[in-house]
Amino acid sequence: MIPDREPVDHAFVVSDVAQLHRLCADPARGALDDATWKDLLLDTYRAQLSKEVSIFGQQVLYRRLRAGLGDAACAAVGERVRALMRDPARLAALHRDCTSLRHAEQEIATLLFEDAAPPVPWWVGKTWPLPILLLASIAAVIVTPAAWLATGVVAYLLMSTQMRYYERVDEWDRSMNALQMLLRTSSILGARGDALLLPFADAAAAAGKLNRQLARPPMVMLTPGARTYLDWFMLDNVNHYYKGVRLVHGHLDFLRACFARVGELEADIALARHLLGAPVLCWAERHAHGALALDGTVHPLLPQAQALSVRLAGGGAFISGQNGIGKSTLLRTVGVNLVAARAFGFCYAHKASVPDLPVYTSMQSEDSLFGGESLYMAELRRAQELLAAADGPHPGICIIDEIFRGTNHLESVSAAAAVLDVLAAKGLVMVSSHNLVLASLLAQRLAPLCVRLDAQGRLVLEAGVLAHTNGIALLAQRGFGSAIEERAGRVFDWLDGYLAHPGDCDGVLAGAPVSG
Repeated sequence: MIPDREPVDHAFVVSDVAQLHRLCADPARGALDDATWKDLLLDTYRAQLSKEVSIFGQQVLYRRLRAGLGDAACAAVGERVRALMRDPARLAALHRDCTSLRHAEQEIATLLFEDAAPPVPWWVGKTWPLPILLLASIAAVIVTPAAWLATGVVAYLLMSTQMRYYERVDEWDRSMNALQMLLRTSSILGARGDALLLPFADAAAAAGKLNRQLARPPMVMLTPGARTYLDWFMLDNVNHYYKGVRLVHGHLDFLRACFARVGELEADIALARHLLGAPVLCWAERHAHGALALDGTVHPLLPQAQALSVRLAGGGAFISGQNGIGKSTLLRTVGVNLVAARAFGFCYAHKASVPDLPVYTSMQSEDSLFGGESLYMAELRRAQELLAAADGPHPGICIIDEIFRGTNHLESVSAAAAVLDVLAAKGLVMVSSHNLVLASLLAQRLAPLCVRLDAQGRLVLEAGVLAHTNGIALLAQRGFGSAIEERAGRVFDWLDGYLAHPGDCDGVLAGAPVSG
């Protein structure tokens, strides 16, 4: 029964949206880890993609984002999405056909891909004599008051069974509501005769038949009073629950295929609708080596973002720039575009050539009061995870922002240089840091690039290292006063002569082993 009202998109928790990925993970694909997912704000990005999308489409979008798609699957997705974008009327019609899916308020991937069928009690389907016995015992009270005992026994059996199964049946009803939405939509789509929906056509009749078998009789559903009596005095809801269990687990392969077809279609519709409003878009060239080129790329979550171009010819990059210039935004922009290319085949850029590799980030390490972990310890733990990933079955691209900021300057530079040298020897690394001496220490591994404003006030990324820092100048701009600014300047001048000798760094790490 489909309500007439416009559906209200249910706020599913992340664990529900992630269930399909968890249950159907592909070990051949290197999935994004939790730290990278958090660093790149991918939950926010996924929510942007998932506007007016049911739990089925959301789960497919999450799975694609988390693990990416192989070349063949990615090419197929791109072809379908482009076909939808070329025909807005067709896109709108398919979106309307999928609207009823948004009434589903329960995720069912767990039911279809993980849950085992519960054992069916012997008495299921054999409870019809109980209401007769109840009526007979009540009638017998006229003859003998002892009949109340039989009435109490029968009533107890009915009520206790109903109370025992009530919550289980209620949850099952919500799952069946979602499943019937899925089957109904699959049947409707199969009847459209659209070339894009050929996989639905063959299953349309079977989906409609199974949908009717799972439903309770219409008169029962339309009359709440009758439904209540049937449930409490005939255990109709419990019997129907076990009938549904047999049907669902007897048609699991068919239902999983329906789930996949509907979820994939809804995800494609969501991507097409999203991309029609994208400020800049290109279909990426994907390859297996470490070169990277993003021309005029932007971040999809920033509506007024300035475009930047990034090119790395098989080597990593050390990113420098003044405070607040946008180094972290640049790293996140590169990261989310790499993820989008791997998951969907497109980038938010004018032109893109990117590696089909997992992304690993270290950008938001923080101390933990309850975990008893300081900032530096959290950074060390994350660095160990990046090194393990570089040696693991799915090495990828490392994006690191302000490495080892949780300790003193000398040890920060020393530890960062050692870790980055090893990481950059094993794969593509992009790192930003205010410790500019790292640029010289790692020159044999990482190309120095500087984010700055050009003469027209536009952001550009050029070869080189930041020449003029602005940390002390910001003291004056933020109103700290001339006394503090003057003192900070005197300390800076002393340190600049005492510690900063980037020209003397050549060869410090040259020839050092990268493993062991």
